[in-house]
Amino acid sequence: MSRVGKKPVVLPSGVRAEKKDLTLTVTGPKGTLNLALHPLVNVSVSEQEILVDVANKQSKKEKALWGLFRALVQNLVDGVTKGFEKKLEVIGVGFKVALQGTKLVMSLGFSHPVEVEVPKGLTVTAEKNVITISGADKQQVGQFAAEVRELKKPEPYKGKGIKYVDETILRKAGKVVKVVGGGK
Repeated sequence: MSRVGKKPVVLPSGVRAEKKDLTLTVTGPKGTLNLALHPLVNVSVSEQEILVDVANKQSKKEKALWGLFRALVQNLVDGVTKGFEKKLEVIGVGFKVALQGTKLVMSLGFSHPVEVEVPKGLTVTAEKNVITISGADKQQVGQFAAEVRELKKPEPYKGKGIKYVDETILRKAGKVVKVVGGGK
């Protein structure tokens, strides 16, 4: 039995779910999200909850799919009610972040400014050197945050670069200068 999979996903008030063929659609105050269902996973939708089940509870693959799809359905419900948010911090002398229309423009120590187009469905704000990415789709928020971080990863010597706000960077010591000449 999957411990995660057997729990029902409770639908808060104002959230509707509908299953059509192998697609689950969840609608709430923050928007509408769709999930393509696996053929081995059975999803039953009622007024107050969504139940996820599999036919063969002994199969290792189906148990894994059971827990996975229950977690994905929970993320859909959380996304259309509360939404998801990631915060990135830009650290470095002369590093700047600005939002120009639907583009995120960053000065990251390169010879040119780096421009990144913000995907539809996401809201991005840039205050001082903190970038806040929020949206209803957890995967889309995390993917865009990872793409922005990839532009200038934090380096271990001075800590310069783009990092998540709650991320800790393991710092390394710099070069140690040895004394030339021997003491006799």
